[in-house]
Amino acid sequence: MEEVLNILFNPLPNAIMTLLTGLSLLYWIFSMLMGEGFDFGDSGLEFEGADVQDINTDADVDADHPEPSFFSKAMDYINIGKAPLMVLVTLFKFIGWIITLITSMTFDLSSYGWKSVLVLLPIFILTYFLMHFVTIPVVKLYKNVGYTGEEAQEFLGRTGKMKSSIQGQSIGSVEIIINKDVIRLNVQSADGSKIAYDDEVVIVNETENKKFYLVQKAINLNSF
Repeated sequence: MEEVLNILFNPLPNAIMTLLTGLSLLYWIFSMLMGEGFDFGDSGLEFEGADVQDINTDADVDADHPEPSFFSKAMDYINIGKAPLMVLVTLFKFIGWIITLITSMTFDLSSYGWKSVLVLLPIFILTYFLMHFVTIPVVKLYKNVGYTGEEAQEFLGRTGKMKSSIQGQSIGSVEIIINKDVIRLNVQSADGSKIAYDDEVVIVNETENKKFYLVQKAINLNSF
């Protein structure tokens, strides 16, 4: 038992990843105890997590529209928007944790002291690319059980915060919260005006091809 604990918490990268993975485990345990579980859409099961919409908001633009932002492409690569966000976050932590444990034992990271934490950077990069392949069966599972997220018309009129800057015809992303679920949508500025990162916006319409939502700055006390 002592040897197992030593591997889990030594060196520092192992301890960090063990704690992060443990927090996700506690999240799911508390979710189950509180009666919140796995939301599989209309399948009768519930999955309470960070739900992300997957309805004509992918970054598959045609030649008549500008390319989506680098951030949107990066999120699409690991299938953000096609399964609940907390499921994907937990997978990311778990994969990174396993790679960290293997790396620490293979290269004896404990001999590097606190500097061993720097190994997490390449591990996170490797985990990111692995997520593209690991999430494919997860996305298929949610699709097969009928997970479709919220209906498109329910987004109109909702407010959220920008997760990128947009102007003119550029494409960015907005994050909204519905029933404690975090949903990310691809958006454009309704009138072409500049909207900065973290600005609060209102979803006012959709583009004619139904691929993006149109947003404008929300009017509140922070606007003055």
